[in-house]
Amino acid sequence: MTDRADVVVVGGGIIGLTAAVTLQERGARVTVLAADDPADTVSTVAAAVWYPTHTDEDPRVLRWAGETHAELGRQAGAGVPGVVARPTRMLLRHRYGGPPWWAAATGDLVAGPAEPPYTAVLRFTAPTVEMTPYLGWLAERVTAGGGRVLRHRVRDLAEAFDVAPTVVNATGLAAGRLAADPAVHPVRGHTVLVANPGLTTSIRDEDDPAGITYVHPRRHDVVLGGTYQPGVWDTGPDPATAAAIRRRCVALVPELADAPVLGERIGLRPARHGGPRVAVEPAGPAGGRLVHAYGHGGAGVTLSWGCAAEVARLALAG
Repeated sequence: MTDRADVVVVGGGIIGLTAAVTLQERGARVTVLAADDPADTVSTVAAAVWYPTHTDEDPRVLRWAGETHAELGRQAGAGVPGVVARPTRMLLRHRYGGPPWWAAATGDLVAGPAEPPYTAVLRFTAPTVEMTPYLGWLAERVTAGGGRVLRHRVRDLAEAFDVAPTVVNATGLAAGRLAADPAVHPVRGHTVLVANPGLTTSIRDEDDPAGITYVHPRRHDVVLGGTYQPGVWDTGPDPATAAAIRRRCVALVPELADAPVLGERIGLRPARHGGPRVAVEPAGPAGGRLVHAYGHGGAGVTLSWGCAAEVARLALAG
C-alpha cells in the first residue's frame, strides 16, 4: 500500500464500492481496503430489492432513495449484471391514508383496493439486485478505472491515512468500534432460498403480524423472508424460523408450495439508531479529511448510489 491515492475507501460492501466508483467518476484516484472479498460481505446476504425498509422519513434519505432508484433503473436497462427492474406489489393491512413518504422516489407508485385481510395494495417498479455478480461488477469498475481493491482489515481508521489524505469510512457494523459510535447495532436477518417456479413479481406483506414477509424472485431462485431482529448477533441456522418463513411465504404466494428449498442466508444488517451517518470530520489525523458513510441497516442497496454521490461531494469538497 505504498502508492498514494487521493481517497481511500475502507469497506468493500455496497456502500463502499458505489462510493469508490462515484469518486473515480469525479476524477479521484481511489483505493478500496476491504476486510473481506466482496462475495463474502454481508451485502451478499441481502435480498437487495429497492425499498427503504425500517428507515424513518428524512429529506436526505428520500433524495438518496430517488437517485438510487433512477440509477439502478438505468443500469437494469443497460444490462448491468444482476440488476432487474421488477413489478412490485405491497399489501397493506392497516387503513390506507395516502402514499407513503418514499412514494415519490419510485416515480410510478399507484394504490388500489385489495381483498381481506388486506386493505390496499401498492404497485410500483422496484429495481432488484443479485449481489454476488453486482459487487463483482462494481469491483471490476474500480480496477478498470485505475483504482485498487485490496484485502486489508483496518484496525484503526488512522491507518488508512497512510494510503490517502481523505478516508471514507464505509465499514458497516465495524464502524461501531472504528468510529466509537454506540448507536451502531446489528439487526439479524434470515431468508430462505427456493427454486423459482416462474415468478416475476416481488410481493411484500407489509403488516404480517407473524413477521416481515416478502417474496422476491430472481433469475434462478426466489428469496423468501424474513426476520428483523435488532441487537441479535447470532448468525447460526434456525430450522424453526426457516420453516415459519416458508409457511408465511407459501400462504402469500401458493405457487411456491412445491418449490425445492435451495438454502438459507443469515446476516447482520449494519443499523444505527438515528439513521445513516453520512458526515465529514475535517480534522482527521495529520489534517486529513474523514467522511463517514455507515448505518444504512437493511436499506444499503436502496440508498447506495444517492449516498455515494453525497460521499463524493463531502470527500472532494474544497
